[in-house]
Amino acid sequence: MIVPPNGYAAVIGHPENPVQWLSYLYTKMPARHSPVLQYGAYYEGNQQKLAFSQAKYRSAFHAVFEEWRDNFCGMIVDSSNERMNVDSFRFPDYSQSAKDVREIWQRSSMDAFSSSVHLDAMIHGSAYVIVWADHQGQPLITPYSAEQLVVQYKTGSLTEIEAAALFLIDPWGRQMATLWTEKYVYDIPPGVNDWEDGKLTRNPLRRVPVVPFHNRTRLGKPSSSDLRDIVPIQDAINKTVTDALTASEYAAFPQRWVTGLEIKEDSNGRPVEPFDSAVDKILQAEDPTAKFGSFAAADLKNYVTLVSMLVQHMASISRLPLHYFLVNGGSSPSGESLISAEAGLVAKVRERMLHFGESWERVIRLCFAVLGDARQNAYTMETVWKDPEYRTEAQHIDSLLKLKQLNVPEEQLWSDAGYSPAAISSFREMRREDARAAAEVQRLGPQPEKISGVGATPQEAKAARMAYKIPQGNSGNANRKIHEAK
Repeated sequence: MIVPPNGYAAVIGHPENPVQWLSYLYTKMPARHSPVLQYGAYYEGNQQKLAFSQAKYRSAFHAVFEEWRDNFCGMIVDSSNERMNVDSFRFPDYSQSAKDVREIWQRSSMDAFSSSVHLDAMIHGSAYVIVWADHQGQPLITPYSAEQLVVQYKTGSLTEIEAAALFLIDPWGRQMATLWTEKYVYDIPPGVNDWEDGKLTRNPLRRVPVVPFHNRTRLGKPSSSDLRDIVPIQDAINKTVTDALTASEYAAFPQRWVTGLEIKEDSNGRPVEPFDSAVDKILQAEDPTAKFGSFAAADLKNYVTLVSMLVQHMASISRLPLHYFLVNGGSSPSGESLISAEAGLVAKVRERMLHFGESWERVIRLCFAVLGDARQNAYTMETVWKDPEYRTEAQHIDSLLKLKQLNVPEEQLWSDAGYSPAAISSFREMRREDARAAAEVQRLGPQPEKISGVGATPQEAKAARMAYKIPQGNSGNANRKIHEAK
């Protein structure tokens, strides 16, 4: 956790210099008990174990259930994130742009890190991407967590950022910070304790190079995590399962009782257990008035019923199909029932794609701004996502063949089939190679004789046609003789 140097108090009013901006933005960083950090712990399954047990049960079962976790939070976020994959970017007004964008994308390893951005945004409510030039002057895309970076929007704007600050701790435990505004960049090198000793340089982009990825954005409200409404239900499930585990230890086995026996005590006056009970031992007493019996074992089905109800509530709120939770006994629906069951989840993913796609377009425009390219103003650009709906290969290909009947270009059909831009580029080169090979075979192969032409006599034309005619079997030979006789 970043700790500001002593003496830097919260700024009241609009910041006027870099130190005031750093002090102000630091107050917006998540605190130790912030929900941002709590949601991350729940996603990882690190919520407090046996939190609702009585003290004696916690001390008795801590070693037994220390690694126990029944965590649905990770599955709820992962089920959406695994369906969100950026495929490419479409530029209607600029040709030959897809290759340039793909090179920038691959150089920054965003094939992998883009998924991490979506994941952090859905867990914490926000994630951030910084676009800056590397040592070769090429645009570099770097993602950061909401635990490290904060932004301040311009008054009255939902998209224009006035300032952003990155607070980091390097591998040697030294604090460092960077502030961006439209006019300047202010760096606090590692190990520098006074924020006044930072380095001020001009911002060549003349814009803040930070793009936020906000999850579940509301007008005038902060973004929120997908786990905000899930955490209370997860706590209830943890409590119920904890009770069931405790009951399974103390009450799931039938307890025996005996009456009519004299209670013996030890030298300290404590009762002595009369029997050493075990499965292979018999209880007996000489006193004819002694009676033996057993209590009924506790029924744990009530706990199962309660957990099932809580899981159904969780599925309804998260829009996750019940077969993800194995509520239906572990069997998954098939065919149209599967598509219907996952309709809510797919709609949820498409809504996230709408907002995240807009952010990725701003990232690409910033990349072209680093290069000084006119495409930094390509506002008609679109983010192309892979299909979030799971279908069988036969269903998918059949739908593509029907789209081909509508004269949809083959390149678009390849993209819809799930092929990457690199694969599609390879397909184009393969088709050119096939065309060149076919032309070469046609040139080197036997050529058909001339059937008719200028200067050919009628007899020569007839002989050429007969020689070029494809044999048609015995029936064809007989018919040809009849016509030749005529």
